Amino acid sequence: MGRWEPNASGRLGRAAMELYLERGFDQTTVADIAERAGLTKRTFFRHYADKRDVLFIGVTPLRERIMKAITQAPADLSPVAVLTLGMQAGAEMIQERPEDVKLRQAIIDAHPELQERELVKLAGLAADMASALRGRGLGEWNARLLAETGVAVFRVAFARWVANSAQGPLTRAVGETMAELAPLIAEG
Repeated sequence: MGRWEPNASGRLGRAAMELYLERGFDQTTVADIAERAGLTKRTFFRHYADKRDVLFIGVTPLRERIMKAITQAPADLSPVAVLTLGMQAGAEMIQERPEDVKLRQAIIDAHPELQERELVKLAGLAADMASALRGRGLGEWNARLLAETGVAVFRVAFARWVANSAQGPLTRAVGETMAELAPLIAEG
């Protein structure tokens, strides 16, 4: 093996996903992933903290995109509209690779430890969104309520989108799910 290989991170990610599908997450080792990618374990750990990280590496760019949309939204928009823009910005990123997203979600859905990690990541995202909403002048508790609601709406929209074979834009699913929420609240 050469000391430098182009697109090592991408190759490791693809190898991991293939192996998770073939063998299962628990039965796949870092050594297996590195070997499949034609790289070393050391190279793996330069790109990923552990084998779970392969599935969650996209969280940081997703969070950054959502935060940017919230913080740069026009000042005259309502907090709900701002949050919807943020979620749709995240959805744009996710919908770029629907097959990879469906595969990733199937792996996570099959493993409780990965489901837990997904929930932790979403809780962090909700905290970041609440902070961004507070930065726009929304009060502490309303910002938390809206951010947590936004994550719940996003999760439902995403689950619906995946269940429908990722057909159509996820951004539309997010907007539709958010729109479905208002009448449900009004009925209360």
